[in-house]
Amino acid sequence: MSFMLLEGTSPLLLSIPHMGTAIPDELHAHYTPRALDVEDTDWHLDRLYDFAGALGASVLRPGVSRYVIDLNRPPDDTPMYPGASNTELCPTRFFTGDPLYVQEVLTPEEKQRRRAKYWQPYHDALMGELARIKAQHGFALLWDAHSIRSEIPWLFEGVLPDLNIGTAGGTSAHPSITEAVANVARSATGVTHAVNGRFKGGYITRNYGRPSDQVHAVQLEMTQKTYMREEAPYDYMESRAKAIQPVVRGMVEAALTACKALYGR
Repeated sequence: MSFMLLEGTSPLLLSIPHMGTAIPDELHAHYTPRALDVEDTDWHLDRLYDFAGALGASVLRPGVSRYVIDLNRPPDDTPMYPGASNTELCPTRFFTGDPLYVQEVLTPEEKQRRRAKYWQPYHDALMGELARIKAQHGFALLWDAHSIRSEIPWLFEGVLPDLNIGTAGGTSAHPSITEAVANVARSATGVTHAVNGRFKGGYITRNYGRPSDQVHAVQLEMTQKTYMREEAPYDYMESRAKAIQPVVRGMVEAALTACKALYGR
């Protein structure tokens, strides 16, 4: 199976779409040797979010690398950030802008094959779990977890804030949820944050966050330097992680509390 879903007991679903590292053996020869190290992975987020079980959250995560297919991009490959550098449904470049492939294999047929084999099952599971949660609780909160290097000139200028909260410009979650999350980030010592800045939320947040349908979605794009080494071998740094993990947990808990309050829970 190309993903793993752990079913929880609360209204919260944690999606981690870019933590997969697998590139199928039959594709290895087409990628550059550097690509096989999958440097643009959202490393260690399962470990950083290991409190999810204590919150009763469902957890959805893939096995396949974003270099094979980007699960947080639209199926028609429409750019998420017009006018800026964008990664594609089937990426062709590293975050540095360098080519991923030695030999390009992304024919329309190959893109459709990957979409059917990897993208669709993940989104079917995501939709199914949100439907189950909503049927059980009357509402659902989707938290889409991401991390990224703090400086990537090809994607953004300067240094990225540590905690980037995205609610699709305020459309994917009730304002009280956005404000509750931002308040936690604002109160964290030595941590910078932004709300709906460079990262407003990808396809998952924008597509599934429907407050009018009792489904709220928040994306958190956090800098990797807050919890790990941003260069190879991309080590998890326990001391940094211990400092930021309570902040991240506080943000998730604040979102869940605010979401429940909307429905008198």
